[in-house]
Amino acid sequence: MDIAIIIIYLAAMLLFGWWGKSRTKNSADFLVAGRRLGPALYTGTMAAVVLGGASTVGGVGLGYKYGISGMWLVVSIAVGLFLLSILFASRIQKLKVYTVAQMLKLRYGVNATSASGIVMMAYTLMLSVTSTIAYATIFNVLFGTERTLSVIIGGAIVMLYSSIGGMWSITLTDMVQFVLKTIGVFFLLLPFAWFNAGGYEGIVERLGDAAFDFTAIGVDTIITFFVIYSFGMLIGQDIWQRVFTARSPKVAKWGGTAAAVYCLLYGVAGALIGMSAAAFLPGIEASDDVYAAITQQILPVGLSGIVLAAAVAAMMSTASGALIATATVARADVMPLVKRLFGRSESDAAAKSNPEHDVRSNRLYVVVLGIVVIVVAALLNDVVAALTVAYDILVGGLLVAILGGFVWKRATGAGAMWSMAVGTVVTLGTMAIMGNVLANEPIYFGLGSSLLVYIVVSLVTPRTPASVLKIWTDRLAGRYDDEEAEVDADARATAASAETAPSTDAAAAASATPTASAGSPLERTVARAVAATAARPSTE
Repeated sequence: MDIAIIIIYLAAMLLFGWWGKSRTKNSADFLVAGRRLGPALYTGTMAAVVLGGASTVGGVGLGYKYGISGMWLVVSIAVGLFLLSILFASRIQKLKVYTVAQMLKLRYGVNATSASGIVMMAYTLMLSVTSTIAYATIFNVLFGTERTLSVIIGGAIVMLYSSIGGMWSITLTDMVQFVLKTIGVFFLLLPFAWFNAGGYEGIVERLGDAAFDFTAIGVDTIITFFVIYSFGMLIGQDIWQRVFTARSPKVAKWGGTAAAVYCLLYGVAGALIGMSAAAFLPGIEASDDVYAAITQQILPVGLSGIVLAAAVAAMMSTASGALIATATVARADVMPLVKRLFGRSESDAAAKSNPEHDVRSNRLYVVVLGIVVIVVAALLNDVVAALTVAYDILVGGLLVAILGGFVWKRATGAGAMWSMAVGTVVTLGTMAIMGNVLANEPIYFGLGSSLLVYIVVSLVTPRTPASVLKIWTDRLAGRYDDEEAEVDADARATAASAETAPSTDAAAAASATPTASAGSPLERTVARAVAATAARPSTE
């Protein structure tokens, strides 16, 4: 019966994926669900994407090993999501972009920030790979299949429902997964485990008061969780892409806050489940095996299938969210950058890789990268180190430039680019010197150097052009959409040209500006604003 429940669940994912196709009419529907998710759908899909296998299976394992202190990994995720929702989500939603790199280009007015897409793509790709490996291990046990076949089965299902209807399909499947996780963790596993452990008295009697020591996992580890995961929540493409789906800034702010509260409770529940298991199932060596061991030990057939489906749901929701994020960044940021490096003009690259059009091409990117995820997951047994490197570079290299763009008006494009470059190099260099990619120090050195360079270079370089900042502030205020911003940028460019004849350098800059028919509205808007500023006299 447990196997039948898992099979029904997997079939339902494909059916919901097909249902999502009926809602996908254009590329905005495919990438960001048409930017029209209401509070219920937004809260459910946001909670589903941030709570993956590490939060579910890993969180229970940490509770088994460290007691209530095992909650801090998931709590750090909840805090990051809360800060994102309260401080930044409404502003991010108003920008009407598709990727983090597009936000950087809009804020700083420089194309070089698109290089950040390479780091973001590596991060989201490895996130999808680790989730694929995680749920494949459950298939190994349930179906008796060998590892490669399990990866192919699970990876193919995620790839199919993600590519059929894009973000709409993922949203609908996420809601099913959200309900499964809620039932499996809160209404089945937690009460059964707590009862079998004898409640609070039984746990204290068998494990001692140390089980309820909030710092048992180590203060330094708790701090590192917050630095890596809380900050990672603030800037990850997979998280931002869900913010883009909100139908209004209010939904993005309060729906995300509700999801953060849910995550907090989820983390506490996972730690309590693991702690309870330690009281009546001692001796489990691999902490990641605790979730399945409890399920098989204390739940009757049928209910155990639901709980196992909840674990698979947690992993698949993260895998699908990371997959579409990878495809979006690959098409919008990485491919245009690669084409420019090989001598293709900016306008040609933009025109042929515009994520706002052509659903079929977006679907193709999801399929191709889904196959890449399956291949990598089948070849690698342990990608924790690779994911850690991607996470450290994401935070150490990109955090300052991204958040600084929201909070410091004096910041410049040069400051952002040097900050990202130095932060990334220092993070990787510290890892190499220490010979341990899992060490805590690289992230701290990377962040510190990135912040220092960002401030110094921004102060010694010319301010960001006023026309670029005008577009940025208008977007943040929600006063302009893409087409209105284009018209306004055209008017400013014309006015600037009329003020004075452009210099040779300015003329070259203007000639390099994409025409009205080339590139995305965002790229054309920023390029025109920069060209308009370049056309003004140098005395300005």
